[in-house]
Amino acid sequence: MKKIAVSLLLAITFFLEPIRIWGQFEKESELSSRILYETQVEQTQEEQAQEGQSQEEVQDASDAPVQTEAPSVILLEISTGKVLYEKNSQEQRSPASITKIMTLLLIFEELEKGNLTMEEEVTTSAYAKSMGGSQVFLEEGEKQTVETMIKCIVVASGNDASVAMAEHIAGSESEFVKKMNEKANQLGMVHTHFEDCCGLTDSTNHYTSAGDVAIMSRELIGRFPQILEYSSIWMENITHVTAQGTKEFCLTNTNKLVRSYEGCVGLKTGSTSTAKYCVSAAAKRGDIMLLAVVMGAPDHKVRFKDAAAMLNYGFGICNLYVDEDPETPEPAKIGRGVKEEVSCEYKETFRYLDTEGSNLDQVEKRTEYTENLQAPIKKGDVVGKTIYTLDGKEIGTVELVSTEDVRKANFLDYLKKAAKHFGFVK
Repeated sequence: MKKIAVSLLLAITFFLEPIRIWGQFEKESELSSRILYETQVEQTQEEQAQEGQSQEEVQDASDAPVQTEAPSVILLEISTGKVLYEKNSQEQRSPASITKIMTLLLIFEELEKGNLTMEEEVTTSAYAKSMGGSQVFLEEGEKQTVETMIKCIVVASGNDASVAMAEHIAGSESEFVKKMNEKANQLGMVHTHFEDCCGLTDSTNHYTSAGDVAIMSRELIGRFPQILEYSSIWMENITHVTAQGTKEFCLTNTNKLVRSYEGCVGLKTGSTSTAKYCVSAAAKRGDIMLLAVVMGAPDHKVRFKDAAAMLNYGFGICNLYVDEDPETPEPAKIGRGVKEEVSCEYKETFRYLDTEGSNLDQVEKRTEYTENLQAPIKKGDVVGKTIYTLDGKEIGTVELVSTEDVRKANFLDYLKKAAKHFGFVK
């Protein structure tokens, strides 16, 4: 009987074991399938997210108002300084010969101070003659006027002319470069450091950004617009007079936009193996002058194409309001002075750049004087402001400044006023 029971138990166990194993297999298979499914879902979601991100990036690029290939660019309107478009404009990059914009700015400042004249002669040193890269082939001891040197720098990008001018102004290129860096600091060019005056060096310590190039370009054009008379020259001959004799040399503008883009009036190009191809291009149409800076373009065609694309965009959207001939403001009332009012004027011309297609004929203005103005008042003191509005929104202000001095009244002045008031004196 025991044998029969044991045999029966073994048979049942033999029969049920495959079922248990199969059930376990099904559970494991179901678990594996679920894990595989969840993994596939996660991967699909990741791929979709990545694809969506890529599509978003592409969409963002296509939504950009200007399509540019160069890695770093900026577009602004010069008179107002309003930035219209930028891409990586604060990125530090090697500037090549657009370095010379700062060199030119310092030259014109020396002219403004009276430390230079356009007719003054500059002698080329052996060191200046030794400059490679772009040059106008000045000989050691050769003399050229400051005006000719400016043309050599801005038109033909002459490294030799740049160094000759730096030495003439500061005694040495290194001393001149100190002045360049000081000026950059004054202008707030926080992404800039110069090592030479022409951009020939490829030192990692010689750098600037598209935004900083725009700052110094705007400063040069705004303060010394005569630079555009030189930067817009397409071709012009200079004369070399040396011990070897006299010969003509043709300066040809490195900025091809001067000839190919309507309204282009400069400003400066640059290229080295490190900097690639750069340009700071100014163009004027009507009352609007734009500046397009391109840095790091892969070739010369791209730098000009990108600059032209930005300029086209800018001219297409810009409308400038200029209060060119405002009425003389009423005098400002003052107290405790020898006079009861002081004449005033606008501190500057008001300009407003619209890019939204607004009707600028609807610009309105009102004047507000500083309350409780008290003598003494000095010429140039702020005595009020004129507020400009468009469609009910303030778009800017211009300060009103005194055009004269008004001293504080003393006892005798009050006595005279009283005498006049009572008719004792006329």
